Amino acid sequence: MTKIDTSRPEQILPTPSHTVGPFYGYALPFPGGPDIAPPGDPNEVVVRGCVYDGEGTPVPDAFLEIWGPDSEGELPRVDGSIRRDPATGGYLGRNNWEFTGWGRSQTDAGGQWYVRTRWPGARGDNAPYLSVCVFARGLLVHLFTRIYFEGDAALADDPLLTRLAPERRDTLIARPQADGTYRFDVRLQGEGETVFLEFT
Repeated sequence: MTKIDTSRPEQILPTPSHTVGPFYGYALPFPGGPDIAPPGDPNEVVVRGCVYDGEGTPVPDAFLEIWGPDSEGELPRVDGSIRRDPATGGYLGRNNWEFTGWGRSQTDAGGQWYVRTRWPGARGDNAPYLSVCVFARGLLVHLFTRIYFEGDAALADDPLLTRLAPERRDTLIARPQADGTYRFDVRLQGEGETVFLEFT
């Protein structure tokens, strides 16, 4: 039996508890995860972007969860995002008519992600926004942020946005693109770092 010298870290093999990951890519993504709005939804909005690390390099194995209210600002209370066949346990997919408000998007090899959902309605004093939870390599704890939409008149009075300096506020704003989608990049750290929220 070979004895391992624990005073020499290079001799110790990592275990899952030592490794940041990402392991979520094997079990959490599901087919149709980013397609939250039912097909043909008249209130559909598509948001696309890239996840960047602190050096500005795209992150190919990040993972985003997105939540949003319906277009009236109501939080959906329906099941249906990850339906399973009760007989086989196989994935059935979304039912394509109920809006659950929730989905998952994994970045591709170039760090790109997208979500197709419904325009969020305003809730309380807040401007309309989507909630986002970001998982990525090097993160021991996931990060929370928001996606607001450029051009919304309510942005000027949003309680969160009004507390931020203009350059920080801009990291939470999705911008319209020529193809009708919105662009929202996530910068994990460094110059232009996205504003992340802490919930206590």
